[in-house]
Amino acid sequence: MSSHAKPYAVEDRATVIQQLNTLKAEFAQLHLTELFDKDATRFEKFSVAVSPIVFDFSKHRIHAEVLSRLVAWANAQDLTPWIKHLFSTEQINYTESRAAMHWALRLPKHDQAHPELAKQVHTQLERMYALVEKIHAGQCRGSTGEVIQDVVNIGVGGSDLGPLMVSHALSDFKKSTYKPLNVHFVSTIDGSQLSDLLHQLRPETTLFIISSKSFRTIDTLSNAQTVRLWLEKALGQESQILKHHFIGVSTKADKMTEWGIAAENQFLLWDWVGGRYSLWSCIGLPIALTIGVDGFKQLLAGAYAVDQHFQTAPFEQNIPVLMGLLGAWNNNFLDIQTHAVLPYDGRLKYFASYLQQLEMESNGKSIQRDGKKVDLDTCPIIWGEVGPNAQHAFYQLLHQGSQAVSCDFIAPVQRYQAQQFTYVDNAEALVEQHHLALSNCLAQSRLLAFGNQALNQQEVQDLPEYKQYEGNQPSSTILLQELNPYSLGMLIAMYEHKVFVQSVLWNINPFDQWGVEKGKEIANQLLPILNGNRKDIADLDGSTQGLLQILLGKTNG
Repeated sequence: MSSHAKPYAVEDRATVIQQLNTLKAEFAQLHLTELFDKDATRFEKFSVAVSPIVFDFSKHRIHAEVLSRLVAWANAQDLTPWIKHLFSTEQINYTESRAAMHWALRLPKHDQAHPELAKQVHTQLERMYALVEKIHAGQCRGSTGEVIQDVVNIGVGGSDLGPLMVSHALSDFKKSTYKPLNVHFVSTIDGSQLSDLLHQLRPETTLFIISSKSFRTIDTLSNAQTVRLWLEKALGQESQILKHHFIGVSTKADKMTEWGIAAENQFLLWDWVGGRYSLWSCIGLPIALTIGVDGFKQLLAGAYAVDQHFQTAPFEQNIPVLMGLLGAWNNNFLDIQTHAVLPYDGRLKYFASYLQQLEMESNGKSIQRDGKKVDLDTCPIIWGEVGPNAQHAFYQLLHQGSQAVSCDFIAPVQRYQAQQFTYVDNAEALVEQHHLALSNCLAQSRLLAFGNQALNQQEVQDLPEYKQYEGNQPSSTILLQELNPYSLGMLIAMYEHKVFVQSVLWNINPFDQWGVEKGKEIANQLLPILNGNRKDIADLDGSTQGLLQILLGKTNG
């Protein structure tokens, strides 16, 4: 422990917040360069390894006393009991009277603590695995008898972002199949993705997954109806089309049946799974089709390992807890309102987009569990991009802009395997490219942290102001030994639990999304007007009236 650390008894929340505000004043004048100069062992003290992941938080603007007070904040907010509530069947999502048991989706098949729950989950997973094996073996055929070669996932939000992100991230682990299998994703409500895609597909060999928790999401059902008409026009025989070309994943078996999906083609999930936490369920069918059954099981196993770590590790060595505490320290005390996620691996192209929903839909709240307004800012703005691309786009703002930004750098230690080099004459070139990415990852976090101190000191004194760097921008670095199904499962679960930790600190419910629901409801009220079924718009605001008049004039003219 550094000389800053002082022993404290467990205090109430107000006392801890006051202590953190006192430390905040100290850090207004304290630079990361000074922290590293005073303590050469910061990396050893402020990093945690849970194989195959290393979490380095030494470049955050903290010392041992700050960490001690942050842990005290977690204790004052009863984080340990809350974690127990999460890993139970309690209705922790109190505004919707539901549990939040996404963790149950990765329970081992013969879990002793929750045997009935594990059986329920694995009944659906085994059905999904059987379908995946059937498709991979070329035994799944369309209505004309041809082998299915293209699968299109139609979903939006959690039914799209998670499966898309994971399928792309694990593209190196694509399962070999009887015939080449291509997995596609459609989510946009305007039909642009679908229009482009249908020109590339053959109806005879295409299978569609309609993925919707409620099976009433207008975005998804609109796209589903369009492909249904496309198939009927090409193939006729509506009953055969529905039987051979559609899979449904939802909590609503009755609505899937009403739409026309055969019972044997329906996969169920449960109300206690939030959409943004659902990729571990049969919503993850596109993932399993991409990486195979064994790969999907490894993804679940990685997440389960983090579930165990989150429940058992002391807070000072608990990666999700540390991620949550550090984020709240930056947000609430250092006034850092945005957080960038910067993977140095092109396969994680969609990771920042996935986290935007996970974090901002979960913790973008301003009402506490007791019904009162929050007294601290909640979720920061989450954004980001693949690091090597972002360096040539928005890193200028990170290094020399006027806003403070915290960052997560993510990179695999090992990238290319010998068996992947068969198509490259100079195999070493790919390894060198990976090393180039890693060197940039380390260099960027170093410059963000230390600013001018990371430069050649003889040159700094002669540099004009516009070529100098303040540094002191905090960041975490997450190293994965390799990006594979297991480590990606761990990484995703780490962020899931980080979100929960912060919800406890801010005393909010991270499992509802009433803002999203109300937006959908208002859209459904306006749709009849645009479709010409309602003329009266006098009760709407002036702006919306004016815009509708333009739109109606255009559509009617």
